[in-house]
Amino acid sequence: MKKAYVFPGQGSQFPGMAKDLYTSNETARIMMEKANEILGFRITDIMFDGTAEDLTQTKVTQPAIFLHSVVLAACMPDFKPDMVAGHSLGELSALTAAGALTFEDGLKLVYKRALAMQAACEKQPSTMAAVLGLNDNAVEEICDKVSREGHTVVAANFNCPGQVVISGSIEGVEKACLLLKEAGAKRALPLNVSGAFHSPLMQPAKEELEAAINATTFSTPHCPVYQNVDAKPHTQPQEIKENLIAQLTAPVRWTSTIQQMIADGAEEFTECGPGNVQQGLINKIKSALNKE
Repeated sequence: MKKAYVFPGQGSQFPGMAKDLYTSNETARIMMEKANEILGFRITDIMFDGTAEDLTQTKVTQPAIFLHSVVLAACMPDFKPDMVAGHSLGELSALTAAGALTFEDGLKLVYKRALAMQAACEKQPSTMAAVLGLNDNAVEEICDKVSREGHTVVAANFNCPGQVVISGSIEGVEKACLLLKEAGAKRALPLNVSGAFHSPLMQPAKEELEAAINATTFSTPHCPVYQNVDAKPHTQPQEIKENLIAQLTAPVRWTSTIQQMIADGAEEFTECGPGNVQQGLINKIKSALNKE
C-alpha cells in the first residue's frame, strides 16, 4: 500500500494553530523558535494568540501554514511517504518535507512568495470566487468569454469535481459569477482573499520569486512530488524549480493531481498541516472516480 501525504494551502489557518505541537514536542519547539529567528519576528505569537484577521494577512498566513505543516511532518514518527503533493503554497511544504528544500530555505522562499504576492495584490484590486456545481470546461469557457471582453478572469483552482475557484480583476470575477449562475452554477461565492492568486495578475510576484527560486539550492526529494502545474510526479530539481515558478500564474490542478496519485497506487492519504480541507476534497475526488 502506497502512502501519500498532502499539504494544505492558504485558507487552512486558524487562531491557536500549532500551539499544541509547540507545548508538547521538543522538535516542534526548536523548529518554531528557529523560524522566529529566520523571519525576524515572532510568528508563533501571531499563530498562537493572534486573531483570525491577523492570520489572514498573506505575509503571515503563508509562513504560518508552512511552519505548521512542516513541523507536523517532522514530528510524525512514521513519516515515510511514497509520494507527496501540496495545494498552492502547500507545494513548498511538500518539497521541504520530502527533502528537496532545507527547512531554512523553504521558509525563506515561502516568506518571499508571501511578500511578493501581497505586493502584487496591492498594485491592482483583485479577488477570487468559488464556483460550485458546474463542470471544469463550462467554467473555463465562461472565464475565456469574459477575458475576451477585456476583464481578466481565469479558472485558478480545480479543487474537486464540481468545485472550481476563479481568479482575476474585481470586475472580471463579478461578471463571470453572473454568467456562471446563469449557466447553472449552484453557487458563485466571492472569497475573502487579498487578491487574484494563480492568475495573470500575479506576474509581478512570479518575476520576483523566479530570481529567489533560481538562487536557492534544490535537492532530489526522497519521493516523487506531484506538482500543481501539470499534476505529474517530479524528482528532478531543475524541473521542480521551473514548475514552482510557473505555479504563481498557472492553475492548481488538484483534481488531476489526486487522480494521478491514485492511478499511481496511492491508497492512504494523510493531510499534513492545519485543518482537514484537503481530506474533504480528496473524498469528493475518490467518490467521483468510483462513480465512473
